[in-house]
Amino acid sequence: MNDPLKITCHCGAVELSVRLRDSLENARRCDCSYCRRRGTPTASVFRDDLKVIKGAEALSLYTFGTHTAKHYFCRTCGIYTHHQRRSDPEEYGVNFGCIEGVTPKDYEPIGWHDGVNHPSDQ
Repeated sequence: MNDPLKITCHCGAVELSVRLRDSLENARRCDCSYCRRRGTPTASVFRDDLKVIKGAEALSLYTFGTHTAKHYFCRTCGIYTHHQRRSDPEEYGVNFGCIEGVTPKDYEPIGWHDGVNHPSDQ
């Protein structure tokens, strides 16, 4: 996908512009301890293809474990917008449900990534 997509939180305080690495059909869920609780499918974006257009000051950061993955949320509405991946810090996952004009159910079944058996933990 060459055209940038708009990512927004629920309240509109945060807006991102992204160019996806792959098509929307390649979105995945992860079953690591954190992602399975969040339950949100993500689409992949290279680091240089994600721009915070509005609301950088409204973003909160959450890390855990190795603190390599960085999960970003709107501090006003609490919506997870994106995260820097642990498996590849040069890549982000963006919340599929925050992509303007896209309905995740239209892409079901959405596959799963084995985050429980992460290569960094081996």
